[in-house]
Amino acid sequence: PVSFATYSIGTPTTPLPTKLSALSAAGFSGIELSFPDILQYGSTLYNRPISPTNYPELVQITTKIHELCDARNLTVMMLQPFANFEGWPRGSPEREDAFRRAEGWSEIMTAVGTSPPQSNPWPCEEHRWSAQQTPPSPPPLPRCKSKFNPPRNHHHRPKRLAYENWCWSSHAPRWSDIYALVHAVNRPNIGLCLDTFQTAGSEFADPTTSSGLIESEGVSLQEVKDRFAASMETLRTTVPAEKIYLLQVSDAYRPIPRLTKGVVDGMEPRARWSHAYRPVPYAGGYLPVEEVGRAVLGTGFRGWFSGEVFD
Repeated sequence: PVSFATYSIGTPTTPLPTKLSALSAAGFSGIELSFPDILQYGSTLYNRPISPTNYPELVQITTKIHELCDARNLTVMMLQPFANFEGWPRGSPEREDAFRRAEGWSEIMTAVGTSPPQSNPWPCEEHRWSAQQTPPSPPPLPRCKSKFNPPRNHHHRPKRLAYENWCWSSHAPRWSDIYALVHAVNRPNIGLCLDTFQTAGSEFADPTTSSGLIESEGVSLQEVKDRFAASMETLRTTVPAEKIYLLQVSDAYRPIPRLTKGVVDGMEPRARWSHAYRPVPYAGGYLPVEEVGRAVLGTGFRGWFSGEVFD
């Protein structure tokens, strides 16, 4: 099945129903529903701004979005992005806020629902762990386990959580980093959100170099390519297909001039690259998108391919 992210089509002011109609007409069967699109659609329904923490109201809004999707034969494949959950000190206001958001998002996931054979994953970008920290058990919300643990009653599907690496993150920039966490937690409803851009962006490419590839002293560009190929072979032979919940697909332009190193407007170079240089494949990018796709398919995965572009 093929999906597309709602925030990757149109503009921030394009009405959500217009986006959904366009995606349905183009032949997509699913969507990644973005939280900003929920807020934008809600503001048109109620003619006022919508609070991102008014979960009863957000449930009403997403119930209507569910109806819009049903009318267009679209599955809400995923709700996202749910970031900055882990790593907060116990007892901190940030940690308490993270759990409140998780509880609220669980209710939204139920409201926006899918057909009975489907479960809703959301991506949780793991980027705040220190190397010394032990992953929580399970990482998605021990206090919310009635909502996230696999149910005893088979008539009720569990919600799923898909971990995604960000190629600019401090502690989990690679696919192997998030797989290590998912493997350590060992829960049937916690898996991976793999991404062609994030995968190649962490181990193959660098927007701050003249070549656009990772450049290290004493390491040839051919060796960089060989190492990436070896990483993809490890992915193919190591990751169980059932642990991959989706593959997000996009390419990247090689920035000309190359991006400056250091933080600009609060973003590292790869973050800036991710936010503005990501076309669909075969539209002028240079990443080994097919190589990532072949590795993922080589695991036996036959699930969602989802377009996520920022161009």
